[in-house]
Amino acid sequence: MTSTALAPGVHGVLERTVAAEHCTRRGDYDIFSTPNLVLLLEEAAIEGLAPYLREDQASVGSKVEIVHSAPTLLGQTVRATATVTEVDRRRVAFEIRVEDDTEVIGTGTHERFIVDLPAFEQRLAAKAAQVR
Repeated sequence: MTSTALAPGVHGVLERTVAAEHCTRRGDYDIFSTPNLVLLLEEAAIEGLAPYLREDQASVGSKVEIVHSAPTLLGQTVRATATVTEVDRRRVAFEIRVEDDTEVIGTGTHERFIVDLPAFEQRLAAKAAQVR
């Protein structure tokens, strides 16, 4: 990690307009899908961590617990906020809040691990060699 300390309260926010590729169809309506809600919250967490990582580091998701509590229509804006609640060595825990133009549509938690890219890529190369 960088010299600036990653600590609880750090957050990432990501906003997107719901397009057709983010939707599933229910009845006569295209609505924001749960897999895309999860992708948005992960990307918000990555955004929040980015200023605290060295160039040779990244993060990987390890856990998502989410309640997708309300539908969002095609064309609406969704905003995910991922707020750091705990930093335990390489593990970073987040509180998640996702809302659209009118209401909160999802809440939950998310965990990511900070990885050193050279070591992680070595591990991936070893795994790739096993499956070839």
